[in-house]
Amino acid sequence: MQFSFKKLDPSYLKAAVYGANDGIITTFAVVAGVAGAQLSVSIVLILGIANMIADGFSMGVGDFLGARSEERLRVQQNGNHQERTALWKTGVITFSAFILAGSLPLIPYSLELIGLISIDGQQFWWSITSTLSALFIVGSLRTYFIKGRWWWNGLEMLTIGAVAASVAYVVGAWVKSLVV
Repeated sequence: MQFSFKKLDPSYLKAAVYGANDGIITTFAVVAGVAGAQLSVSIVLILGIANMIADGFSMGVGDFLGARSEERLRVQQNGNHQERTALWKTGVITFSAFILAGSLPLIPYSLELIGLISIDGQQFWWSITSTLSALFIVGSLRTYFIKGRWWWNGLEMLTIGAVAASVAYVVGAWVKSLVV
C-alpha cells in the first residue's frame, strides 16, 4: 500500500493546520500574557505546558466529537446507516499538531531553564521569533497541499497569528495594571 499526499483526506489537513495554528497561538498567548505581566520563567513554563497539554487534549477530543456528530448527522439525513470508521484520526492529528507546534514558543524558556543557553531576559524575544517563524512555516507548508504562493500562504498565517499574539500581550499587560 502506497501513501500519497495527493489523495490526502481534506479533514486530515484541516485537523493538522487547525491544531498547529491553535497550538502556536494559544501557547504563545500564555507566554505573551505572562511576559506582559512580567512573571518568572518558571511560571511561563508551568502555565505554558499545562495549557498546551490540556488545551491540546481538549481540541483533539473536540475534533473527534465534532467529526462524529457531523458523520452521524450525514447518516441521519441521507438514510445511509454506514458510518465511517476511524473518525478518531482527526482528533489525534489535531492533538499531535497542537503539541508539536505549541511547544515552539516555550523552547527558549526551556533551554534557558535547563542551562543549555544563556539568554537571561531575552526569552520572550526568542519566543516571538520562534512563534512567528513557526506560523510562517506551517502556513507555507500548506502550499504543498492547497497550491498557491508559498510565501503568501505563510504570510496569511503569520499575520493572523501575530494579531492574536499581540492581543494576548496587551491583555496580559492590561490585567497586570489592574491587579498590581
